[in-house]
Amino acid sequence: MGFKIPSVVSIAGSDSSGGAGIQADLKTIEALGLFAQTAITALTAQNTLGVSGVLDVPSEFVVQQIDAVFDDIRPGAVKIGMVSSALNVVAIAESLRAHAAENIVVDPVMVSTSGSRLISDGASEALTGRLFPLASVITPNIPEAEVLWGRSIATKRDMEAAAGELSERFGVAVLVKGGHGISDADDVLAERGFTCWLPGERIENDNTHGTGCTLSSAIACGLAKGFTVFEACEYAKRYISGALAAQLDLGKGLGPLDHMWEYRGR
Repeated sequence: MGFKIPSVVSIAGSDSSGGAGIQADLKTIEALGLFAQTAITALTAQNTLGVSGVLDVPSEFVVQQIDAVFDDIRPGAVKIGMVSSALNVVAIAESLRAHAAENIVVDPVMVSTSGSRLISDGASEALTGRLFPLASVITPNIPEAEVLWGRSIATKRDMEAAAGELSERFGVAVLVKGGHGISDADDVLAERGFTCWLPGERIENDNTHGTGCTLSSAIACGLAKGFTVFEACEYAKRYISGALAAQLDLGKGLGPLDHMWEYRGR
């Protein structure tokens, strides 16, 4: 007798160094015990030192990948990461709507951890106008939340205000991640007019390549398992804290996390 497990599809860009993007999503989903599928939106030439090239996949082929996934092993959740062209954003939104996709997590990837811009202005507008309305939750970090909110974020009160206003504006749950420039690693979640804090321990580790990709994929895994948005965010925070605390040290720059930290030594 066979067995079944939930599937999560990642719609994102490929990271040749393996620390972020599709590769981080695959590792996260499988580490959390689910079946990973993908639709690749772009190829990147990058490593722990930065991004040296981006090549978009034609929108027709992105849709073909999504159709192939949904027509066979239907995913229980969708994670959307780097989509650098407006044409691809629109095509993905139309395809997901046609397939009545559920449990969509959008990580609004605009800038890499190393500071490289990964999305065009037109794609940013399409992202907020076409993909955000389909999402169950969006997961901006502080720099991304500042762009979306239109104001700077310097305090936890600012984080809470940004999350609440963005949630109301876009009609989705918003998790503003506190890892950039705030004194702790607490995140704030706004959903349906309410805000709550998800406390986190700040782990001293410079190797943070792919943290946003990893967290959003873990949230999608939680949703595919039937968790609420709040439960899925808590679940994802525990996983990424362990991946950071493992202190993997690879590369000459901002290195990757240890996605398989729970399995070391077994």
